[in-house]
Amino acid sequence: MNDAPIRIYHNNRCSKSRAACQLFAERGVDVELVEYLKTPPTLEELRQLLRKLGMPPAAIVRRGEAIFKERYAGRSLTDDEWLEALATHPILIERPIVVRGDRAVLGRPPERALDLL
Repeated sequence: MNDAPIRIYHNNRCSKSRAACQLFAERGVDVELVEYLKTPPTLEELRQLLRKLGMPPAAIVRRGEAIFKERYAGRSLTDDEWLEALATHPILIERPIVVRGDRAVLGRPPERALDLL
């Protein structure tokens, strides 16, 4: 497990995401950055991430985003519907999500990402 690479689902415009990257850099830990807005995860990748996080899809939805307010606010969606929304609008995915092996954490606060070391 300790030799498994660390992957960060990252948005450089997000201060929490940048802070998580900085925490690893300060410790000399190489990470693989996945700029998920440029290369969004597939439905299956989202399912795997959520399994590793131990969370339902609704738990990683960014509710402050304009697309959420326009299309999803006040609606009750199933897990599959949320998965579809996240795949269609990756800006809705909370970040950073940090993965190592079969474990993942939501890096909020960013220090939570260090749990994977």
